[in-house]
Amino acid sequence: MNTKLILSSIIHKRYGKIQHFFKYKVPGIFLDLDELEIIQSKSKIFSINAFNIFSFNEKDHGYRDKRSIKEFIIQSLKKYDVNYNNLKIKILCFPRIFGYVFNPLSILYCYDEDNLISIFYEVKNTSNEQHTYIFANGKNSKDTTLKHECLKDFYVSPFIGMTGKYLFRNKLTNEYINIIIDLYDNNNKKILMASQSGKFTDFKASKLLKYNLLNPLFGFRVMSAILFESLKIVLKGGKYYARNKKPKDTISFEGSF
Repeated sequence: MNTKLILSSIIHKRYGKIQHFFKYKVPGIFLDLDELEIIQSKSKIFSINAFNIFSFNEKDHGYRDKRSIKEFIIQSLKKYDVNYNNLKIKILCFPRIFGYVFNPLSILYCYDEDNLISIFYEVKNTSNEQHTYIFANGKNSKDTTLKHECLKDFYVSPFIGMTGKYLFRNKLTNEYINIIIDLYDNNNKKILMASQSGKFTDFKASKLLKYNLLNPLFGFRVMSAILFESLKIVLKGGKYYARNKKPKDTISFEGSF
């Protein structure tokens, strides 16, 4: 199967007057959407679009309604004139555990056969809002670090303002993934670095269960870690930026990667 497990190392580093750093490990999945039925049939503790100990639900991504992720991708690529012959989609995300998940960042890789044609960075905040940054029309670069940038267009942290620029570095191979996202202010000073990296292993629900025993309730750990680290920033004197309400889900096309 193309679907894999990954024990991700998550790092956040904040620069400037209020410095902060944290690192933790969270198990995730790299899911081939063409293999959903196969995955469903192979495990009694991992389900697709249904409640279980572990699960993947398409309502957590894309349109976040009854429509499929593939429909969301197809309509988005059509809107921005990205052409293909045989579309294949893989998604990097965290699975649900007992029906709960919070994915601060999910990444969807879109292929025409084996050629990478588009990357969707799906960002969520704790207010249940979502923004998707779409990059497309890049060249196939399986073993090369892809670099692309865009303006910040979504409220994520209450301790970082809305202005700034993201620089993405994304390396995906058959063995591992390494993603680094730097945020720069309007003076081109780095104010935040976030990364996710790890090696792929064969998909087995039993491995997810083992990860969970070693990292109890990892699905809740992501949200609890965000709240705990936010408290520490508050205690350090971090400045609070109020959120301007926007539509729940938004999309921006950022050009080539």
